[in-house]
Amino acid sequence: MSAHLLLDVTDVSKRFGGVQALDSVGLQVPHGSIVGLIGPNGAGKTTFFNVITGLYPADSGIFLFDGKSYFPQSVSQVTKAGLARTFQNIRLFGEMTVLENVMVGCHCRSKAGLLGAIFRFPSTRREERAIRDKSHALLAYVGLSEYANMQARNLSYGHQRRLEIARALATEPKLLALDEPAAGMNATEKLELRELLLRIRADGKTILLIEHDVSLVMGICDSLTVLDYGKVIASGKPADVRGHPEVIRAYLGQGAV
Repeated sequence: MSAHLLLDVTDVSKRFGGVQALDSVGLQVPHGSIVGLIGPNGAGKTTFFNVITGLYPADSGIFLFDGKSYFPQSVSQVTKAGLARTFQNIRLFGEMTVLENVMVGCHCRSKAGLLGAIFRFPSTRREERAIRDKSHALLAYVGLSEYANMQARNLSYGHQRRLEIARALATEPKLLALDEPAAGMNATEKLELRELLLRIRADGKTILLIEHDVSLVMGICDSLTVLDYGKVIASGKPADVRGHPEVIRAYLGQGAV
C-alpha cells in the first residue's frame, strides 16, 4: 500500500445467490482527497459501501485502511477504525432532537461505559458536557445550529442530509463515505452541499462519494471509479473518465461528453 493511500481495497467480490454484485473490484482513496464512485443503478456501488463498512461480508478481497490490514466484520469495528458512512435512505432518529442525533454519533468514542452511565461519576458528567459542546460545534459547522432543539423528522429533506453528515463527522472518521448525499436536493441545496464537502476536505478529512449528480462529482472529485454490473470499467481523473468510451456507453451517454 502506498503511504499516501487511506483506503486501498483489491479483488473485492460479493455474490447474492446467482447475482455477482461485485466482481474483483479495486478502489484506492488517497489521504485528503474526494473520490467518486459512480455508475448506473444496480452497478454495485451501495453493495461496495456495505461491504467496506461491515454491513455485508465480502466473499473475497484484500482490505487496507490507513496502512493496516482490516476486516470489515461489523459496523462498530469499522466505525472505531475511523470509517463512517451515510445511507441512500435517510436513517435519522426522527423523534430525537437534531442535537441528540449528533450526540449519538459522539458516543462511539465515549469512555464512560455502563458503570459511568449508572453512577454518574464526575468524569462521566464532564464527558457528557464535552459531547454536547462538540455536537453544537458540528451543527454550526454544517449550518444547522438554529435547529438544534427541533425533532429531526421536522427538518427539511436537505437539512436532514446535512444532519446525517454531522452525525457521521461526530464519530471522528478518517474516511467519510457518503451514499448519494445530494439525492432529493434542489439546486441551492446542492450548491451548499458542494461547499460543505469542499470545506470538509480542506479541514483534513477524506471523502468517498457515491453520487448521480454528474456535475457535482465532476466538479469536486479528485478521481473517479466507475462500476457497471459489479465490475470497474474505468478509473482516473474526472476529465479522463468523462471521455472513456465504456463510461459513455454504460452511464453518461453521448450528450454528457
